[in-house]
Amino acid sequence: MAVSLTKKAVGIGLTDAVALMFIFAVPALSHLFAVPFYLIDPMRVAVLGALLLSRNWKNALVLAVALPLFSFAVSGHPVFPKCLLIAAELSANVLLFIWLSRAFGPRTSTPVGVPSGYSAGDSAASRAGVGVAAFLSILLSKVLYYGLKALVLSAGLMQMELISTALWVQLAVALLLSLGFAIWWKKASR
Repeated sequence: MAVSLTKKAVGIGLTDAVALMFIFAVPALSHLFAVPFYLIDPMRVAVLGALLLSRNWKNALVLAVALPLFSFAVSGHPVFPKCLLIAAELSANVLLFIWLSRAFGPRTSTPVGVPSGYSAGDSAASRAGVGVAAFLSILLSKVLYYGLKALVLSAGLMQMELISTALWVQLAVALLLSLGFAIWWKKASR
């Protein structure tokens, strides 16, 4: 039992380290290759990727708050009010995914670190349910983000556009992440 917990802790630690390095490297890679990698929503990719790899929703919540703060601390970007908005959005994304996956997925075996009654199951329908849960959780967290951002902008706490990344890009990223969950959640949860 202790060896299993230690392996899990090491796996989560490695996942978190990769997520932090990924967020740290995105600005440098964007400048190096002259490609705006920030358009792929790297913090969401890191948080949901960590959830997909570790199956630990509590760790994903910690990353949802830590990554924007880490990015602000090392680069000053995003500005602090936006940093808080991103942390709220990513946290909502994780919580909504857990809640929606209970609604759309069958209740079979439960992966470690995930609330009981939550599983991807083995059928194509259950994989599709996980994909739908991922997609809806991204969309609903985006609605929350833009609603909060509109309030912050109207209060004069930030000076920027409400929507800075094209909606079609955000939709494409949401679809790709959802597809990834539909494909890999089942395989890794066995």
